[in-house]
Amino acid sequence: MTLATATRYNDLITCSVDVMGMSSLVTFLEHTEPYRRDLRRVEYGDEREPKMRAFLESIAPVNHVQELRKPIFIVAGANDPRVPKSEADQMVAALKQQGTQVWYLAAKDEGHGFAKKKNADFQFYATILFVEKHLLGGAVE
Repeated sequence: MTLATATRYNDLITCSVDVMGMSSLVTFLEHTEPYRRDLRRVEYGDEREPKMRAFLESIAPVNHVQELRKPIFIVAGANDPRVPKSEADQMVAALKQQGTQVWYLAAKDEGHGFAKKKNADFQFYATILFVEKHLLGGAVE
């Protein structure tokens, strides 16, 4: 929802923090673990059907990245079985290509959510720095 909100309502926000978000339901379905695919297709729609694929592409935040001009902090786990890290990677690449300020934190030893205290703490404090800089207007050193 963060990515959808950040692309659709960019003029109403100052910044955003996306944690394990899907940047495209099509690529999400294509890259999620096979054991999850059929259940997610029931939930989100079957990307193999042309009309559904066209609809899912039309609402994908990565396909509306040009509308996202405010700073964003994207967080992902490299071993996430629910939302593949590739979802974050493609969003970060698209944002960097157009010059949108993006902070990216990808933990190589985490899955869906940061379970290890050192990683959870790092994410927490990085989020505080991001919010201080971009929402509160503070100077981060």
